[in-house]
Formats: sequence, C-alpha cells, structure tokens
Amino acid sequence: MPQLDTSTWFTTIMAMLPTLYLIMQLKLLNTNHYQPPLTKNPTLQSHNIRWQPKWTKTCLPLSQPQQF
Repeated sequence: MPQLDTSTWFTTIMAMLPTLYLIMQLKLLNTNHYQPPLTKNPTLQSHNIRWQPKWTKTCLPLSQPQQF
C-alpha cells in the first residue's frame, strides 16, 4: 500500500490561513452591528400620561369588577 504524501500539507495549510482570515474580515465588514439609539433631550419629550383603556382593563386586580 503506498504511503500518503504529506510534503505539501504545510504549504497548503499556511496558504489557507490568510485566505480564511481575509474571508472572515470581509464577512464581518458587511454585517450590520447594533447601534444604540441617540439620546434625546428629556425636556423636549412629551409624554402621554393617561393610560389607554385596553391596558387598564388587563391590569385591574381580580377582586375588583371590571368597568367598561
């Protein structure tokens, strides 16, 4: 049975490593990363304090009758 020729394996592996590195860098370059939202000035924000009725109905305790 003939011997397996491993003389070119080192060259093949060493040429493969930079190629894989470059492919991974190109893949990471094209991905969209999460960016945190911009902070807004709190004095300019207007909040609607009144709750919507659909949410208040679900948040009532069970001991109280629901008011529609």
